[in-house]
Amino acid sequence: MGRIFLALGALAGALAVAMAAASAHALSERLDAKALEAVRGAVQMQGWHAIALALTGLWLMRAPPLAHQLGTLAGFGFLLGALLFCGAIYAHRLAGLSIGPVAPIGGITLILAWLLLMASALAAGPTP
Repeated sequence: MGRIFLALGALAGALAVAMAAASAHALSERLDAKALEAVRGAVQMQGWHAIALALTGLWLMRAPPLAHQLGTLAGFGFLLGALLFCGAIYAHRLAGLSIGPVAPIGGITLILAWLLLMASALAAGPTP
């Protein structure tokens, strides 16, 4: 899973850069200030969690078994949380789709993913 999370983190990072460029140029003329601020916030969250996902992938390439299992859960949490959180904001602000409490669920998932990554690091034990 390490290489997959690393690759997906890189893809999410590339898409975050593309969305940042779009929000700076094309979307700034199309959206009102509140919608543009929301999109830019989602882009920032996507970028941070792209890095988290990529680093989780690197960690999994060397983590001991229990830490690997917890890290894998963290990676899935980063992936799902970012998709839900950022996806809900993009859907609402760019397409006018309101899909219920998906963004907060995504945010909670991201928080849990960070806590799982912490647990993974602690489960690895001391470094030799």
